[in-house]
Amino acid sequence: MTKEQKDNLFVLIKSLSKSEKRQFKLYVGRLGVNEDSKFLLLFNVLHKLKVYNESAILKNGFVKKEQLSNLKAHLYKQILISLRLNPSHQNIRIQIREQLDFATILYHKGLYTQGLKILDKAKSLAIANEEKNSAYEIIELEKVIEAQYITRSISSRADELTVQAKQLSQQNVLASKLSNLSLQLYGLFLKTGYVKDASEHEKVTKYFNDRLPVYNISKLGFREKLWLYKSYLWFSFLTQDFLACYKYSKKWVNLFHEYPGMIRLNPVFFLNGNQNLLEALFFVRQHGKFKEALTNLIEITNEDWFPKDDNVQSLTFLYVGSNKFNSHFMEGKFQEGLPLVAETLEGIRKHKSRIDEHHIMVFYYKIASLYFGIGEHHKCIEFLSKIISNKSLQMREDLLCFSRILNLVAHYEAGLDYNLDTLIKSTFKFLIKMEDLHKVQREMITFLKGLGDLYPQDIKAAFKQLHAKLKVFEDDPYEKRAFLYLDVLSWLESKIENKSVEMIIRGKFLSLNKNN
Repeated sequence: MTKEQKDNLFVLIKSLSKSEKRQFKLYVGRLGVNEDSKFLLLFNVLHKLKVYNESAILKNGFVKKEQLSNLKAHLYKQILISLRLNPSHQNIRIQIREQLDFATILYHKGLYTQGLKILDKAKSLAIANEEKNSAYEIIELEKVIEAQYITRSISSRADELTVQAKQLSQQNVLASKLSNLSLQLYGLFLKTGYVKDASEHEKVTKYFNDRLPVYNISKLGFREKLWLYKSYLWFSFLTQDFLACYKYSKKWVNLFHEYPGMIRLNPVFFLNGNQNLLEALFFVRQHGKFKEALTNLIEITNEDWFPKDDNVQSLTFLYVGSNKFNSHFMEGKFQEGLPLVAETLEGIRKHKSRIDEHHIMVFYYKIASLYFGIGEHHKCIEFLSKIISNKSLQMREDLLCFSRILNLVAHYEAGLDYNLDTLIKSTFKFLIKMEDLHKVQREMITFLKGLGDLYPQDIKAAFKQLHAKLKVFEDDPYEKRAFLYLDVLSWLESKIENKSVEMIIRGKFLSLNKNN
């Protein structure tokens, strides 16, 4: 199965829509290729297969085993060329790239004036759409042509190109430094999650400040501001400054509304910004703004003009789906969220080849949390086991850790305490190995470990005692992250008050939002 999934050609063919398959066959027809062409025969065979099967291909007899690799590479290239010609895949970047290619061809034919004319239009298009790397590349070709064929139409042409190249180079260097910083911080967040103590906070702050380039905000364009806000956002997430997360994610989203044309050109960055805005609002419990932001995102992504390619549709499913769960968690409407489970599992199946494993595991954790909220603890354990048993997942250690903590609580609630001691030991060992054993987690494990020794009449008092211990950590800058993944306090209150977790969280929500 692993080998099948890794065959790039097969995955590419299976990703094609009906119109793209029709476009490919029309493209092949324009090439003058007959129906017996080997690469077309290979396309037809792979199109019909349910799973990749090399033996099934060879059985058709049109290709030998030693020729198959080259034939697959040729077919892969032809499909990409066909997709490039498809109007649905045309965008500003491809148009600029195409014009640059045309100008290069004209240059090599000695048609310098025609080439320069195309380059000038392409450069204006690139600069207007913040495609500054392409603009710089265009200027470099202009310089090559001007150096060989002086048009003399503009006496200061050399100086003009030199100044343009210098400005674009400086802007590209700044954007590159900011994008590097943003990516490095995001990678750090995926690997370790939030900072765990003052020492880590100091290291991350120094890391950020040492790599943040000098800038003048008034001189930054769309692209440089975008990377600047992203860098500050990931720094804020790492340090658990969620108000700053809201501030910079809001700037990120507002930047797109300031340059509305960029939404169509950069839909992925637009979706990323909205996802981070929603996550920040969820963490700071701003329900009204959260609902407004989620509604706006859903409305924009449903607009006819909004891009609908495979990548964008997968991300839309990921971000909208994830925040629909968060909406139910925030409002304490776990039961109402149940239809999301089937919808999400179908979405994962549909988009699996384009969603990374980490985000699939996050969905499983949200589903497990939903089931925990309505008291279906066996279902909760079922989805947590998908995360815990995943040996290949190397990201977000905090997700792995809290999955185990919730798993312990779910086992206790489900009455599966015959192996609770073993689970406690393995969880404790895992947390120490991950260097992620905090006071909240330690208190939870100690409490669960001692439950078996309590008399029934003493259990409620023990819950009250643990609640009092954990309550002091609710606003602790480094311990509070435990409550982002597992609302331990609401669970304890449900045990103390003999109510469901859903009722407790719903009550808190109504109390907090009674004026709204």
